[in-house]
Amino acid sequence: MIDAHEKLDFRVQQWIFKQGWDRLREIQCLAIDPILTGCTDVLISASTAAGKTEAFFLPAISAIAEDKRGVGILYISPLKALINDQDRRLESLADILDLQVTPWHGDSAQGRKSKLKRNPSGIVLITPESLESLFIRDSGWVKSAFQNLKHIVIDEFHAFIGTERGHHLLSLLHRLEHLLGRLKNPIPRTALSATLGELETVPLSLRPNKSLPCKIIKQTQSSASLKMQVKGYIETNTAVGDAVRAEHLVCNDLYELCRGGNHLVFANSRSRTEILAAVLADMCESNAVPNEFFPHHGSLSKEMRETLEARLQQERLPTTAICTMTLELGIDIGKVNSVVQVTAPHSIASLRQRMGRSGRRGGASILRMLITENELTEQSSIVDQLRLELVQSLAMVRLLVANKWYEPADSSLLHFSTLLHQILALTAQWGGIRADQIYSLLCKDGPFQHVTVAHFKCLLSHMGNTELITQLGSGELVLGHAGEKITNHYSFYAVFKTPEEFRIVSGSKTLGTLPVDSLILEGQHIVFAGRRWVVELVDVEKKVILVNRAKGGQPPKFGGAGMAIHDVVRQEMFKILCEGDYKIKVGEHRIEFADETAQSLFQEAAKFFQTANLAKTNFIQQGNRTVILTWAGDKIVNTIVAVLISKGFAAGAFAGIIEIEKADAQDVIDALKSFQTDGTISADQLAKSIPEKAIDKFDEYLPENLLLAGYAARAFDVLSTKLKIKELLTDFVS
Repeated sequence: MIDAHEKLDFRVQQWIFKQGWDRLREIQCLAIDPILTGCTDVLISASTAAGKTEAFFLPAISAIAEDKRGVGILYISPLKALINDQDRRLESLADILDLQVTPWHGDSAQGRKSKLKRNPSGIVLITPESLESLFIRDSGWVKSAFQNLKHIVIDEFHAFIGTERGHHLLSLLHRLEHLLGRLKNPIPRTALSATLGELETVPLSLRPNKSLPCKIIKQTQSSASLKMQVKGYIETNTAVGDAVRAEHLVCNDLYELCRGGNHLVFANSRSRTEILAAVLADMCESNAVPNEFFPHHGSLSKEMRETLEARLQQERLPTTAICTMTLELGIDIGKVNSVVQVTAPHSIASLRQRMGRSGRRGGASILRMLITENELTEQSSIVDQLRLELVQSLAMVRLLVANKWYEPADSSLLHFSTLLHQILALTAQWGGIRADQIYSLLCKDGPFQHVTVAHFKCLLSHMGNTELITQLGSGELVLGHAGEKITNHYSFYAVFKTPEEFRIVSGSKTLGTLPVDSLILEGQHIVFAGRRWVVELVDVEKKVILVNRAKGGQPPKFGGAGMAIHDVVRQEMFKILCEGDYKIKVGEHRIEFADETAQSLFQEAAKFFQTANLAKTNFIQQGNRTVILTWAGDKIVNTIVAVLISKGFAAGAFAGIIEIEKADAQDVIDALKSFQTDGTISADQLAKSIPEKAIDKFDEYLPENLLLAGYAARAFDVLSTKLKIKELLTDFVS
């Protein structure tokens, strides 16, 4: 591999020499042959800043170096900011080969777009939404401009895989090959990512019809080092004045740790982001020093976000961004000294992505996790006694560092919202198209392979009844009145939307908001604003959830709200509690990564776990409340909660632990036994009890049965739940 660079165009070799590189990295050498030959898809999986982008572009640009007619490389990114970043990074390499590079999105310079329109060539950097716009508005130009396309590369592929937007992208790529007459001679696709779970299954997510083989290139050597610490805090309950003590300690530590450098602090929610940023800015003001702490989340204006990003990139002023997921992806924000997580992360893939934002220029990645747990009282919940936010954090760190495991994409989803969007888009693109052509292009050979003929016919019939499409006497489908109105609006091109927020209301008081993609059932018990509530009514029209106070002990601080937690994470939590040890084994040593407070909190959890015999106990009777510990992921937990509510129980789940009010354990067990043997309860039936099932952008246009099926696939897993219940009941009997 030492001489692998000699296969590249000599001008690319010159560029490498000018960078002062003494050699190419492992993945860059391994990618040269498969990308130069162009006979296979390529999946490049390597850590952040490992040179994935160059691993693709060095051979891909060499392959198109002499092609001056037509676009040679199509680069697809989930973010406009990442496109702008790549545009800057490619500038010197493109100059030395006299290649045209064109960023194409809503904020791109019109002059550069016009130049590409007149003379298509080189590299186009684009988002899926802008590509969709080109298909619908100017498919003739797309067919001409991309006729000689040699390579497609998808950056941050993990951000697409398994999502509505990911299915949109796969559909676009298949439609592009169809438009160019390349279905039998496919255009090679390269996917780049640092965080892909179950790597061997990913090629199917890159090209569902398997029309090209896929070469997997993964990093086997890494010189990157990691410094990590989990810090614990205790929220005391002794006096009103102490109620915010832990948060003040967290802010004090953030102030001390971050002042004077560039840092990212991930707070998971927009409200927590704003609170932390405001407190830290106040601390700067009270200490008479310039403010270094700024919020960054999706609700802020584009100008505010870009100003903060530019400040980080320039590295002239010390800057800490308090952010949600918005700075998780690979936009270049310069050298970041450390990354801080102030709540348990929602996924290991996300944690890895965030960790990779620091140590990007040869230094060690520094990750700190600041986790707060409630002080224990006689009324403390099992969630708090088990210190589940801390234990989840420790388990995720161990899975990340020791196992190098990431969550795989959920391949069971049906994506009906995106299918409806693509039917409209195809019809708009071609003006008229037959139903069998749509089915073949999108379902039979395209990405919607879980969609049956019956599903498809039902969807088309409903779209006809609602005037989204109409059928001509010739049999062709064209846009109906409603379809034309939707596709003519600029917002049509995107298949994703920010989840709507429902107001949580008790009496006349609004307690806050909850995203609509949270599982909320009438009769369900929830924890919100530090108290227990029972959901009395979900008003879909007014986007309001009416709640009343529920009786019970002190509510857990950590409800585990947010994205679904995977089975493997909960199983690892169970494992470290059984072992009474979370440390990471390296050779003969076990590495400690928690501070004294976190160690003490974990020991409390391990002692309670052992004393309560929770390694062998899944059902616990606490007064008139039954608690189930499944140690399963949220899909199974959601299914059990929905089943119990359907059988008249008042159930809720907090951090994966199910609590059933006013219920005897034996009655709960009997209900679960009956569910296990009842073949009539399906995921679709459970979904009927969900008041708001329209989660994705075009769900509102779906027929009820497909909306049910789509939501059921997202939220529930009946088969796995029955297997889990069998396991729990076997343990109970034994």
